[in-house]
Amino acid sequence: MYKILLSAVFILVSIQSIGSETERQKAAKESQLFSQVLEKVKASYVDVPSDSQLQEASIESLLGNLDPHSTYLDKDEYQQFQGKTSGNAGGLGIDISINNQHAIQVVTTLDASPARLAGIQSGDRIIDINYQTLDGMDIDQVTAQLRGKQGSKIIIGIARAGQSERIEFTLKRELAPQSSVRNQILEQGIGYIRIAVFQAETSEEFKSAIKQLQADGPLQGLVLDLRNNPGGLMPISVKVADTLIDQGLLLYTEGRLPEANKQYYATYGDLTHGAPIVVLINGGSASASEIVAGALQDQERATIIGTQSFGKGSVQSVIPLGDGRAIKLTTAHYLTPNGRFIHGQGIEPDIVVESSSQKMGGNDKQITQAILTLKQS
Repeated sequence: MYKILLSAVFILVSIQSIGSETERQKAAKESQLFSQVLEKVKASYVDVPSDSQLQEASIESLLGNLDPHSTYLDKDEYQQFQGKTSGNAGGLGIDISINNQHAIQVVTTLDASPARLAGIQSGDRIIDINYQTLDGMDIDQVTAQLRGKQGSKIIIGIARAGQSERIEFTLKRELAPQSSVRNQILEQGIGYIRIAVFQAETSEEFKSAIKQLQADGPLQGLVLDLRNNPGGLMPISVKVADTLIDQGLLLYTEGRLPEANKQYYATYGDLTHGAPIVVLINGGSASASEIVAGALQDQERATIIGTQSFGKGSVQSVIPLGDGRAIKLTTAHYLTPNGRFIHGQGIEPDIVVESSSQKMGGNDKQITQAILTLKQS
């Protein structure tokens, strides 16, 4: 195992350094340095580490230093990722990321989830779980800690901007809600659709919601609420955007490998028959929700209202290693039809309206502005 590890590292460094003699010499020195450190660890570390421990630690460090979304999946983590664990697994409805300070930050919480109902907010930093610090954990390890048996309890310590003391939440894990879409009429002729997350059934649920809103007559306007939507399945978000756009580019991805470079185009047919649209976003809108907002904005199909979105525009591919383990590697980036780079930048709204209560009606400034904008269209 030790020889295999050294060989793999040497090959990786060598491939990256094909070119000048100086680069090859530098690669040789780096490989020699790695070998020296590894020998010192094996010879002098207080406990005797196994070759497999050293191998996994090296791989985790290699991937973890690339970006927050690239990671190593051991056999248990890979099974969890594939959904092969027990069907009674529960969660908290928290979407997390790693910020620039390498802290675990809440991107958003899902509608009606234990985390949302308890009062956990976008931007909160998770500092401990069951009083155990998260130091040294990557995002997948933290996610695994947050999940557990349905009905089981978990204690989360939160640091919040503007508050000096740790905030503690005791939550009960629950199954995720089955439906991700809800709808209602706000005013005569103006419909409202909320998408909480993009999952396998979301596209069909979205189409059904539009038809329900049209039951009493054609829509004169539609409010599509993507606030605090952490994303989900990218192909489903493309289908949702396609439902509202007749033609043109919706999204494209760019990466180093040929298969990472793809373009996604709309197919003919706008289910709303051209009704004006407002899309609501905020700092908790990420990934797939940014794809929809960006496509509708660039195609001049919708007015975007709210605050700047989160800015998660990278594509991860899960690559099996053939022994029950895998790596999750960032292989491409999303770009909007006009070539805007989403990752780290997000979507800027056309009309900035600061966040307020998400209760539908007069108490929600963003929905009030959405209705006004649609009436003026």
